[in-house]
Parts: sequence; C-alpha cells; structure tokens
Amino acid sequence: MSAAPSVLYDAPGPRGRTRNAIIGAIFIIVLLWIAYLVYSGFDEKGQWAGALWEPFLRWSTWSEFVLPGLANTLKAAALAIVIALPIGALLGIGRLSEHAWIRVPAGVIVEFFRAIPVLLLMVFAAELYAGYTDIDATIRPLFAAVTGLVLYNGSVLAEVFRAGINALPRGQNEAAKALGMRKTQVMANVLLPQAVTLMLPAIVSQLVVVLKDTALAGQLTVHYDELIRTSGGITGNFANTIPTLIVTATIYIVLNLLLSLLANKLEQRLSRRNRPAKGVKADKVQKVAVHIGTDADTGRADA
Repeated sequence: MSAAPSVLYDAPGPRGRTRNAIIGAIFIIVLLWIAYLVYSGFDEKGQWAGALWEPFLRWSTWSEFVLPGLANTLKAAALAIVIALPIGALLGIGRLSEHAWIRVPAGVIVEFFRAIPVLLLMVFAAELYAGYTDIDATIRPLFAAVTGLVLYNGSVLAEVFRAGINALPRGQNEAAKALGMRKTQVMANVLLPQAVTLMLPAIVSQLVVVLKDTALAGQLTVHYDELIRTSGGITGNFANTIPTLIVTATIYIVLNLLLSLLANKLEQRLSRRNRPAKGVKADKVQKVAVHIGTDADTGRADA
C-alpha cells in the first residue's frame, strides 16, 4: 500500500532520493569534521584534562555554585512566565478591540516595550526600585530581572496571542455571536481555547527565550546570582572556563528540552479534545451536526 501523497510537495523520485541521501551524508561528514576541529583545538589547549573536569565530581561544587544559581534562574524564569502570559493575553486581546481607547494604548505599550532590549529594561527597573521604592536590597535584583523579562516578553506574547486569534476562521466568531454570546464570552469560551493549540509552539519558543534571558540579570550593577553568574565562582577557583561553560550550556539545553517536551504533551492533550469520540467516524459527526434539530428522513422539526 503506497503512502498518501503530500499536499505540500511532490514526493521525490529515485534520483531525488539518491540526491537527498548524498546531501545528507555530506552534511553529516562536514558536521563531524567541525566537531573534530573543535575537539582537537580544545585538546591542544589542554581543556580536556581531567583536573579541569574534576571539580564537577565534587558535591561542594554543585551545592555552592551550580544548584543555587540554577534555583535563582528557575525562580526568575517561573515568575516572569506566570506574570507575562496573562499580561500578553490581555494586551493581545486589547489590540483586537473594536474600541480605539483600548486598542491604541495596547498597541503603543506592545510596540514600545518590544523595541527596548531586555537588559536595558532590567537596568531601568533596578534604578527605579533603588531610588523610588523601599524594596529590600537583597531581593531588588530579582524584582528588576522579573520586571524586565515581563515587560519585553509580555509584549512579544501579545503579538503571538493576537496572531493566533486572527488565524481562526471568521465563522467561529460569527457563529458564537449568532447564538447570542457577548464579546467577552466569545473570546473566553470560543476563540481563545481554540487559538491556544495554534499558538502553543510560538509560546513555548518565547518561554525558552525567557529562561535564557535570565542570564542578563547577572550583568546588572547589583547583579542577580543566576546560573551563569554563580558559575563564575567555579572558573575563579579552578581556572576551568571551557569545562564550566560546557556544563552550564548542557544544563540550559536539558531545561529547554524538558520545557519543549512538556509543551508537546500539552499540545497532544489539547488536540485530543477536538477529536471525535472513539468509534465514531468524522463524517457521522458532521452529519449529525448538519441535521441536528431536524428529522433527517421527513424534514420535520423535532418536537
């Protein structure tokens, strides 16, 4: 049984498959060659020496430097995500409002904060909290980091929400209004739940950005002790910059993979809600939807 033809492109023939296999093999060879050059370059500088990696076999290295920095990174990222998501949703919905007094300010806020670098927002927030608030100096760096992340990523997420809602068929909105639903009910009960599945990949990509941008907080004048900042203590004590950076990068990669895996599970769960019940064919579901409230054989309305 042959596979169903793709609607996106023509399936390659024998020559095309051979050409693709050759290109793939060349790409793998080039990638392996680059990896060998990197490995040999580090080896010439003695970066693979066991003494440079030995600190990561000690619990004290993890308990004093890695784990505290990782905890601060996750704390800042979690707070920023929890706050930025609803703010982004509200701003995105506001940009779709029919009222100019809502749509215009929401658009100005989104465009303004989306255009400013995250580090600059963190610096402004740190100076604001230091000069005009009574926030304790020990938690002020966390407040500044979260504020900068929320302002920037909330603005970006607003565009993600707006694009996801606009991607839905117009009939969804019109059908809900025909049933007598108010605008807020249409948005909350019809449009937004359907748009979440469409927006999920883009939202996850932005959440990964939030996690990585926490590293910028370590560059503040009154720095925030996130993962990269605390890893500086390892390099200062053991002079193993490259091994420390490799371990730190690996931790970030694992965190992002776990976040993507969680998002994939959530996307699969949301998509299953829209499928027909087990044992019911899609065409039968469509037929019932068309003839609901009408006798299919006689054409008379049901009692």
